[in-house]
Amino acid sequence: MTASRVLVLNSGSSSVKYQLLDMADGSRLASGLVERIGEETSRLVHEPLAGPGGAGGRREQLGPIADHGAALKAVAAELAADGMGLDSPELAAVGHRVVHGGTRFTRPTVIDDEVLAEIRNLIPLAPLHNPANVTGIEVARSLRADVPQVAVFDTAFHSTMPEYVARYAIDAETADAYSIRRYGFHGTSHAYVSRATAHLLGRPVEDVNVIVLHLGNGASASAVRGGVCVETSMGLTPLEGLVMGTRSGDVDPAVVFHLARVGGFSVDEIDSLLNKKSGLLGMCGDNDMREVLRRAGEGDEAASLAFAAYVHRLKKYIGAYSAVLGRVDAVTFTAGVGENAHQVREAALDGLAGLGLVLDPEANALRSAEPRLVSVKDARVAVAVVPTDEELEIATQTYALVTR
Repeated sequence: MTASRVLVLNSGSSSVKYQLLDMADGSRLASGLVERIGEETSRLVHEPLAGPGGAGGRREQLGPIADHGAALKAVAAELAADGMGLDSPELAAVGHRVVHGGTRFTRPTVIDDEVLAEIRNLIPLAPLHNPANVTGIEVARSLRADVPQVAVFDTAFHSTMPEYVARYAIDAETADAYSIRRYGFHGTSHAYVSRATAHLLGRPVEDVNVIVLHLGNGASASAVRGGVCVETSMGLTPLEGLVMGTRSGDVDPAVVFHLARVGGFSVDEIDSLLNKKSGLLGMCGDNDMREVLRRAGEGDEAASLAFAAYVHRLKKYIGAYSAVLGRVDAVTFTAGVGENAHQVREAALDGLAGLGLVLDPEANALRSAEPRLVSVKDARVAVAVVPTDEELEIATQTYALVTR
């Protein structure tokens, strides 16, 4: 029997998301979430999608889960109850989402002690994410030391950006000393969606130029030429770029100086303001696009202003990336907002017929879980909606690496 299963782990500071996939056919065997780790109100939701439990066998546990070690042991027990435990000889590898790979990690990497130490060294570049990613790796290695553990990095897909794009125009020695450059994030999503867009168009990936708009609570844009990222909106951190749920996106850097000198803000207070209290939330008090749209539809001025700012930033990036690519074959919307908020797609592309972007209103308004085109049939540039699948992308990259 050839081992073909991959367990994908996404370890957050107080949560673990997971999926078990069979790469023989790409099917999902189980998925779940452990949240509020370390609290009395911890919660584990497990859903077997195949196997003895069958689809619809959703199970939930409530009660304290002390740490990530206990969380992963609980996940292992749930999988074992469905006959798909971590001790199964069918488990080929564990794939870990790691947010920041710096300049060292530009492709999926089998984790050994040296690699794990280097991921730890990158914690200053992603202090909210990499520590939890490291913890997940350590626990998974302890549970199944004989199975390859693979790190798949959010930043890796964007490592192909030209140096003149990745570099900020600051003193070069300072930039090098502190690893200051544009790294980009959401890379597994941008990789998956750009390939899926080419497939939807029925063309080879190498022949397709696409602007990918990953719009969730966090949001980013990328310009992908022939399957290769040449520009992305997020930078040193996930703060740069588009207006997001709670993040400001692009601001004049002097805002930081002004807040410190005039407002007396500390560095941590400014960090919190721009990352957690800005974006849609800062402008209107809501970071859920559904609520923003509802309020704007009722004439709420703050919500209308926030939505206008959100859409305006999208238009700027679509225009800029059209110039960067020279020829655009498709603009693709993905992630929670991009896939489900037809009003965002409509507003973002309104007035862009000169760039070849013309929506079909009826197609755009339809809800579907399938990849689809929402542009008019004779549009010069296709507009697509492609549900992202970061777990499948991580599993695919992981399995390809361990079965070479």
